[in-house]
Amino acid sequence: MATGALVLPEGSAGAGAALSVTHWLPAEAPKAVVLLAHGYAEHAGRYAHVAERLTDAGYAIYAVDHWGHGKSDGTRGFVPRFSAFIDGMAELLTLVEVQHGGTPRLLLGHSMGGLIATLFLIERQDAFVAAALSGPAIVPAAPPSRMTIYLSRFLSRFFPRLGVLALDAEGVSRDPDVVAAYRADPLVYKGKIGARLGKEFMDAMAAAQADAEKITLPILLQHGDADTLTAPSGSRYLFEHVSSADKTLKIYPGLFHEIYNEPERGEVLDDLIGWFDAHVVRA
Repeated sequence: MATGALVLPEGSAGAGAALSVTHWLPAEAPKAVVLLAHGYAEHAGRYAHVAERLTDAGYAIYAVDHWGHGKSDGTRGFVPRFSAFIDGMAELLTLVEVQHGGTPRLLLGHSMGGLIATLFLIERQDAFVAAALSGPAIVPAAPPSRMTIYLSRFLSRFFPRLGVLALDAEGVSRDPDVVAAYRADPLVYKGKIGARLGKEFMDAMAAAQADAEKITLPILLQHGDADTLTAPSGSRYLFEHVSSADKTLKIYPGLFHEIYNEPERGEVLDDLIGWFDAHVVRA
């Protein structure tokens, strides 16, 4: 594992912010490079075990701590605009293009990172040979009422950093060791989601739903059916609405939100790597 940094360019909502980049490389030249978008409140370092499996299979993996996350600059629980996250992925893509030239690229996103990846695909799917999303946040776990939407917009405008909602760590995994590590991790944000981020999140989900049909890239959707943090119906929505001729939906009975951190993680990662292998060979 190696770390570095990139800086969001002028014109980004997070212009000038330094973002932490982590990458893992296989022993030999990679057969493809995986760009990873992690979920809300966490950071790239939580994917070391995923990266180990991928590098053993011959893949390089590059991940950025999103604006306001992990080791990156920015305010925790807040974002000026959701586009700051997309801009971070765009800069990561530029870095990978420089470092690995014509090596095939794959996109992997989890939770909020699945939403970020969806929006990034709508803009830049030509940069990848395939994509995989784990528990993508496409549909709210609990659909907001009209009053909730109104209040979120009001608070976003006048009290953008006011905390409005906290994640339940118990929903992360059925493995108590994973939950304990999540709670003890100093780089995991434990506070509430700010009003601005909450509003931007809802707008981003609406945009992903509206433009999902623009995605034609081969795509794998993985979701635990006992996920209480992001609705499995979001993965079903994407499966039904993307225009990809090559698409696969895998819903795992009984699994919680972080399917790569569940007791059945070996099987789930086997599915991911097998799917990547099939599409890199085809590319």
